[in-house]
Amino acid sequence: MNPRPFWHADIHADRRPFLVGRGQVKAALSSWFADQGFLTVECGAVQTSPGNETHLHGFPVLWRPEGGAEQTLYLHTSPEFAAKKLLAAGETRIVDFARVWRNGEQGPLHAPEFTMIEWYRAHAPWTDVIADTLALARTAQVAGGNGALAWRGRSCDATAEPEMLSCEQAFAIHAGIDLAACLDDRDALAAAAGITPRPDDSWSDIFSRIIVTIEPRLGDGRLTFLTHYPVCEAALARPCPDDPRWAERFEAYACGVELANGFGELTDAAEQQRRFEADMDEKQRLYGRRYPIDADFIAALSHMPPASGVALGFDRLTLLALGGTDIRQVIWTPFPG
Repeated sequence: MNPRPFWHADIHADRRPFLVGRGQVKAALSSWFADQGFLTVECGAVQTSPGNETHLHGFPVLWRPEGGAEQTLYLHTSPEFAAKKLLAAGETRIVDFARVWRNGEQGPLHAPEFTMIEWYRAHAPWTDVIADTLALARTAQVAGGNGALAWRGRSCDATAEPEMLSCEQAFAIHAGIDLAACLDDRDALAAAAGITPRPDDSWSDIFSRIIVTIEPRLGDGRLTFLTHYPVCEAALARPCPDDPRWAERFEAYACGVELANGFGELTDAAEQQRRFEADMDEKQRLYGRRYPIDADFIAALSHMPPASGVALGFDRLTLLALGGTDIRQVIWTPFPG
């Protein structure tokens, strides 16, 4: 981290071309969404729950209603819960360039406060939002003006035909593991990977230790879409209708960098409640804390139409489109930590 603050004139002069480029990329992406008929929404940042993913950590906010007891609310880690309530209300094609907060995440590709583009298509298959993600990466690449997405000496041409790779295929190709044969068997998965599990390791822990060795190999020369995650690794996604062992979840990669995470959205309220409770039990086990489950969100799911959606890291995509080396180059006022 540079010991001098971002507002020093020479520091700002170095960053300014990236910040101007950020605006150009945002304008291009905003125009793409408008041309596709999306309505831009602005979901509130303060929510009952920051999100219920095991490994995401929120920023608490104290709310003091006039004449009432103090309450703990949270800055959201994603606008997902609020956006899905809008789908339940009747919206069908929405996008939010949302400011989001994730506690404890900081580095060349991570900022505790960043911009996430999150969009939803009601009554659309998840293949439609995969196509959206590809179009947005191509649009950002053109707006960046460098002819490719780039990161640490690697390049990815988003205009090339993307690689479509299921998790099962990725584990076979990059780790030599038959993932389907190891589903729900922690010891078998660990043995296939040559990992000695710790006594408290879950199947998901072993899966995570393997996939982090695979991700850096994705998105070389062209985008990679990693698809069909094990259903236990997709808490907000619906199972694939032809094989419920796998979920309608994908992630997009360029130069080994994750850019987007998308789903065919789960709308079964009872199943979502069950998954959230299991994830919060795991968070309690690992981190000694849990977050409330937004009962209003669970209720809204019963009224939400079938839909598909994506969360895309705008700052990361912009950074790669402009050929930068640190996410703070494309954030106007970096996090103070």
